[in-house]
This record gives sequence, structure tokens and C-alpha cells, in this order.
Amino acid sequence: MARPVWSGALSLGLVTVPVELYPAVADHTIHFHQFERGTSDRIRNRRVNERTGDEVTQDEIVKGYDLGGGDHVLVEPDELDEIAPERSRRIDIEQFVELDEIDPWFFDKTYWLKPAKEDFAKAYGLLLQAMDRSEKAGVAKFVLRGKEYLAAIRAGEDVMVLNTLHFVADLRKPKDVMGKLPQLPKPRPKELDMALALVDEMTAPWKPEDYRDEYSKRVEDLIKAKEAGKEIAHEEEPEPSADVVDLFEALSRSVKNRKSGGKAPKKKAAGPEKPELSELSKADLDKLAREQGVKGRSKMSRAQLEKALKAS
Repeated sequence: MARPVWSGALSLGLVTVPVELYPAVADHTIHFHQFERGTSDRIRNRRVNERTGDEVTQDEIVKGYDLGGGDHVLVEPDELDEIAPERSRRIDIEQFVELDEIDPWFFDKTYWLKPAKEDFAKAYGLLLQAMDRSEKAGVAKFVLRGKEYLAAIRAGEDVMVLNTLHFVADLRKPKDVMGKLPQLPKPRPKELDMALALVDEMTAPWKPEDYRDEYSKRVEDLIKAKEAGKEIAHEEEPEPSADVVDLFEALSRSVKNRKSGGKAPKKKAAGPEKPELSELSKADLDKLAREQGVKGRSKMSRAQLEKALKAS
């Protein structure tokens, strides 16, 4: 079981619930040490004086802010400690917003929030259900590891989800990064219709379990093979398809390929009757509404989703 990275209290008005924060994402990147080729000698990074080449200990290092032109403002670690935000013991929800209003651009890391003790499960559950029914997210600020974060707190599957958010000052607009934006010619109506047909043909329910980190798997296979003294057989790259100059023709071919062999047509599975709507979670109701084409589902409460599905 993982240890919480933060503990404190979630506060909404006069309601305070002690909570613990757990990371919801694990890093599966394969990490390597460095060795000198032909030896078993590890390579170590050292802090050295750029001018003298002498190694410098951590307590002899100060930070410097680059002013340009080779000039720096030097800042002592103690000076930064004096102005650092105090460790937050509270997550105070300042307001609620529609979850749809938060652009994915703002989202950073994801955490789970759980009550610190079973004694606070009732208050926690009340807040969780209120967020679920309203489909709103609470906006708050708190301090984690000496850094202040903006956060959105929302209802997940039987647990609260906390997403750290980027501040507006952290976000870069396209024109600030790329300079001149591309000039986009207006598409011909038939091209747009065909593009929409391709999008529709390729649309399917979101199943994240269908996607894998193929590169990490290949790295693992490489390591296992080398450990066993084997050689890796690499698949040959497929021959590139012939370029199609006409955009409409390319879209038409894409749609035909999807319909003919891209994927088998969906069939209704003959099986047990579908479960009662009242037994489904809100996420399942939303998925079912999406499959049945219920409009306006993103703003519907659980009760409204049930009603809309019964009427469809």
C-alpha cells in the first residue's frame, strides 16, 4: 500500500474533513545507470567549479538568477527558505465551477483524496455525492513539498479526485511558441463532409486499457534477451503507401478502408438483459448515454441521465 504524499484537512465552509493525498499515476519508465563502455565502472555526476574543475560540496553552493550578459543575482538557500510557503495543512475550497469549463490544457497531475479516518466517512461521503450530483469541481490552493498548487477537486468512482492545475502564467499560447500561425485555407464542402464521415467511422467508446506503452515493452524484451544471451529479431518496417495527392481521394480511401476491413461492424451481443439503470454508476450511465446518442448528457445529473435513458 502506498504512503500518502500529503495529509491535512479538506474544508468546505464550516465542514472540515481530515484527508490524505495519494498519487494516482505511477511512472513505469525504465531507468538505466551509466557505465563506461567495456568496463563495469559506474559513471557518477559531480558538481565542479566550471573555472577550476574542483569538486564543490552542497553547502558551498548558492543559487544565481541569470540577468543576461553574464550577470547574475546570487541568492542564499536560507533567503529562499524564509519566503517559501508554509506547509499547508488545509485544502480550502474557494469556489465551485462547471467541470466542463476547465480546459484540459490546465490539468497537470492526478491524486486520490481519501478520509484520514473512518470516523469522517459520513462527511466525506456527503461532499463526494454533492460533487457527483452537481457535476462541479471545487477550486482550491494548497502547498505540497514547499510549492503552492492550484487544484480542482471532483468526484471520481467512490473517491474524490484532486487534479493539480497549471496557473495561467504557466501556459504558453501557440503564437508565443510558434510565432506566425499557419494560414488555414477554407476546406471544400465535400472534403469537410468526407473528413466528418471518417471521424464518425473511426469513433468508438473510449477504452484506455486497449492502449499500451509499446516502447517500454520492447525495452523490457531487449533487457531480458540480453540477460539470457539472445539476439533480438526486429520486425521489418512496412513499405510506405503511395502518396495520394488529392485530399478528397485520400479521405475517401480512408473511409472505404475503415468500412471494409478496418474493423468489424458492431453486433449486439446476445446475452443477459441489461442491468437496472439504478444499479449503474454515473460514469456507466454517461457511457450508455453516449452510446445511445443522448444529447446534453455532459450537463445532466445522475437522475436526469436515468430519465433520458429510459425515454430513449
